[in-house]
Amino acid sequence: MKKILFTHSYFYQFDQKQWNTHQPYPPLGTIYAAAVMREAGYEVSLFDTALIDSPELIIPVIKKDKPDSLVIYDDGFNYLTKMCLTNMREAAFRIAEIAKKNGITVIESSSDATDHYDKYLDRNVDFVIIGEGETTLKELINKLDKNENDFENIDGIAFKKDGKIIKTSSRQILKELDTLPLPAWNLINIDDYRDIWLTHNKFFALNIATTRGCPFKCNWCAKPIYGNRYNIRSPKNVVAEISFLQKNFGVNHFWMCDDIFGLKPGWVQEFRDIVRQSGLKFKYKIQSRVDLLLQEDTIEALAQSGAETVWVGAESGSQKILDAMDKGTKVEEIEKATELLKKNKIRVAFFLQFGYPGETKEDINKTIDMVLKLMPDEIGISVSYPLPGTKFYENVKDQLKQKSNWTDSDELVLMFRSTFPSAYYKKLHRYVHKVYRRKAGIKSLKNIVLNPFSISIKNLRSALLTFYYIPASIIDSFQLKKLETAE
Repeated sequence: MKKILFTHSYFYQFDQKQWNTHQPYPPLGTIYAAAVMREAGYEVSLFDTALIDSPELIIPVIKKDKPDSLVIYDDGFNYLTKMCLTNMREAAFRIAEIAKKNGITVIESSSDATDHYDKYLDRNVDFVIIGEGETTLKELINKLDKNENDFENIDGIAFKKDGKIIKTSSRQILKELDTLPLPAWNLINIDDYRDIWLTHNKFFALNIATTRGCPFKCNWCAKPIYGNRYNIRSPKNVVAEISFLQKNFGVNHFWMCDDIFGLKPGWVQEFRDIVRQSGLKFKYKIQSRVDLLLQEDTIEALAQSGAETVWVGAESGSQKILDAMDKGTKVEEIEKATELLKKNKIRVAFFLQFGYPGETKEDINKTIDMVLKLMPDEIGISVSYPLPGTKFYENVKDQLKQKSNWTDSDELVLMFRSTFPSAYYKKLHRYVHKVYRRKAGIKSLKNIVLNPFSISIKNLRSALLTFYYIPASIIDSFQLKKLETAE
């Protein structure tokens, strides 16, 4: 049987903003694919690029392992891989080049390759997997193992034949997720991840996927791997993996990295019941929608099963912008969900997005006012990013001739025409963080004055930083006004 070396192209150190958070996660999608191929009888190994700083480090691994195939399989559960950052694309190209020089068949599976398979086929990749990859990869490797070359019969791939690109029919996505083996966690050097987490965060977390896909149709959100279908593992299956990870790696915090956690009616409640029956104790964070959180006793069930933080796609405090995005949520729902999450002692975090076409200064102010009124526990701010395959992308693609990708997630360049120049939105990102932290600091100061005998280091630090954020936010405010009129 052929030897398969798996790798991926998300180098945290090539995305300084993410590296500086000191919260790296293993490439979950990659080790799912490795587990499927191992179950099929193949010898698999992993070159994990997450914590290293050079594609060249794969050279001694290739010399030692002598694989027949190199599979560059990006983690489709990591939302950052959807953004097609050019640092990562170039890293994938370099890894493919190294493999080809060593006579190895190169297979690529990623959001970027799905959208731009021609670019990868021109840069030393032999086969690109389009969409969800495990079943397609197994069929492809089986063909290669038998020295068969009728690749046109495999759904979900692109390759070159006689100098021409052939793209086969679409692959149907997996429905019964419980049939998948557990990810090949033993291929990961968990200690390397744990050391970074414990040094900088005082706790250690791993990532779990309970679902694939998202049925909602926000017009800026791309779904190149799992599509608009929504399939879900059973609560029993998920709890079994949590138990496995706790027993083997001593981890008690989890990032449920689904686009939407627990959408299926009753799933969250069943999950809570099985967690209680199992006697397991752990904390977890999720992504969800405010309208879903308001259904039945969802928030209470989340709290009772160990949910610590819920990230919601708030996006904007302007209903006009939410409607333009086809978000399907209301500002009032953001407010109500935030209130209920806090009431149930669950931390609430907002994803915010500025620069969407048609957004005015009034809309921006509504978003800032919403943040300062609701004061979520965390905020994550970006500017609108056109992703291939979305309605938003189609509306602005003619404006993307000079630049269509960021180099890393902190570049925050607006690549299409909007109300204000690109520099304005980069400064706006910094300004909103400062006014948010300014208000949090003032709140901490008040708590210290009212409760001087219950001071925590966190509150004291927040209070002291107020004296930085007050003048810094004022300066940013003046600079924003200048940028509003800049060409």
